[in-house]
Amino acid sequence: MIVAIDGPAGAGKSSVARALAERLGFTYLDTGAMYRALTWLALRDGVSLEDGHGLASLARGRSVEFGEEGSVSIGDLDLTSAIREPEIDAAVPLVARHPEVREVMRRRQRELGRAGDSVIEGRDIGVVVVPEAEVKVWLVADPAIRAARRHADRQGLDPTELADELRRRDERDAVNTHRAPDAIEVDTTELALDTVVERIAALVAEAG
Repeated sequence: MIVAIDGPAGAGKSSVARALAERLGFTYLDTGAMYRALTWLALRDGVSLEDGHGLASLARGRSVEFGEEGSVSIGDLDLTSAIREPEIDAAVPLVARHPEVREVMRRRQRELGRAGDSVIEGRDIGVVVVPEAEVKVWLVADPAIRAARRHADRQGLDPTELADELRRRDERDAVNTHRAPDAIEVDTTELALDTVVERIAALVAEAG
């Protein structure tokens, strides 16, 4: 079974998907981490973030792997912490916007997702990556709450700047953010993580 969780940044996708996968014993696939890892690699290797073909070639040659407890690696490089740095935050939208890159990543995401029971989170999972997913969820949250969550993950950064950055990111990512017509919307604004996970787990049980 595949559970697709989509929504904007700060809606709770990563936390919910990770906790849900742990509860169900499914594989957790963080598609955003894949783009982040590629961005880190491109910056290290000096590949222009404007070069879609070069970035796609880099992605084909260096597949992202997921390990236990959400670890992210490329080859023998553990990038779990490195891909969460502010420099990557700023650069990853430039990488993810290239159609050539997204096509390579989507193929890899399908391979990983279809290998077994999985929870996949992103922005276009239920529409583009695995439209056959048995359970599709669209997470939303009030913009102020989303900004506060981002601030909690990015201690030391100005909350106002984070809110502005989140707005700009929504605008940049709009073209690649898609809600499946059959996705169930869950507003996480006032819900505890456990409550959200409980609701989605119930949808999974209902689906099979």
